[in-house]
Amino acid sequence: MQLSDPKFLETERGRFSWREGGDSGGAPVVMIHGWPESSYCWEHVAGHLKPGLRIIAPDLRGLGDSERSPDPDGYRKQALAQDVIGMLDSLGVERFQLVGHDWGGIVAQEIALAIPDRISRLVIMNIAIINNLKGNQEVIEKVRSGSGRAYWYQHFMQTPGLPEAMIPGAEEAWLGYFLRTWNREPFPPDALAEYIRTFRIPGTPGCSANFYRTFDIDAKRWATTAGHLWPMPALYIYGNKDHVIIPEYLNHAESCFASLRIAQIEAGHFVQEEQPEAVAQQLNAFLET
Repeated sequence: MQLSDPKFLETERGRFSWREGGDSGGAPVVMIHGWPESSYCWEHVAGHLKPGLRIIAPDLRGLGDSERSPDPDGYRKQALAQDVIGMLDSLGVERFQLVGHDWGGIVAQEIALAIPDRISRLVIMNIAIINNLKGNQEVIEKVRSGSGRAYWYQHFMQTPGLPEAMIPGAEEAWLGYFLRTWNREPFPPDALAEYIRTFRIPGTPGCSANFYRTFDIDAKRWATTAGHLWPMPALYIYGNKDHVIIPEYLNHAESCFASLRIAQIEAGHFVQEEQPEAVAQQLNAFLET
């Protein structure tokens, strides 16, 4: 199966784009991308997914072809979750399986907090588990004991005015370095070209930086989720060569879920684009048609 070209929805929260694929009458699977990507990040995975699934892949605010609203509050992950919920309500999607990578994995967790009864299965890929406060603290301690240089791009994105000044006109160099050279893993040329296109949409550098500029506010919220137990069956997929989401993020993860399966793939951070067939294999074994 392949994903459609971007479609557009007008909701009470704004104008958003999304892609779909698979069986129109199949079991809905909502797949949420991370930064600096778009819904296109699922294109190659979609080609390996089993029949009987209806893929719904939103573009998050500030990325892909969705609206570029400058207010940082709109990029709190709880707010981004409400954007997606509004889109699903407009599409008439009531119950669904949920997949999220990177920041999309955080947004997926916020959706699962907001409407747990509507989510039958949850997949998180290469990102922190927000209610795993003990494991996340161990990550912080390990990072502080080293140089922390793997997190350079987060500091860059959080610096006021810097992404807005340096990325416009240099989208190809910026994304090519981040997704290929620094990541040190194969990255599909078609996906890179698509992200360069969307990063050239005016306002993207600053809006996408808001994903990181709201992190401190988000973290204070997540600190209140200690003791929460995800009730739906869950799968955590991670690329074991990720520079940033290191294995310590999975310390104590089992205590956060009623049922958790963990799958390791030989890949870096952008696991669904680096190893789409391996990711699809894990999804096919977990998702229900």
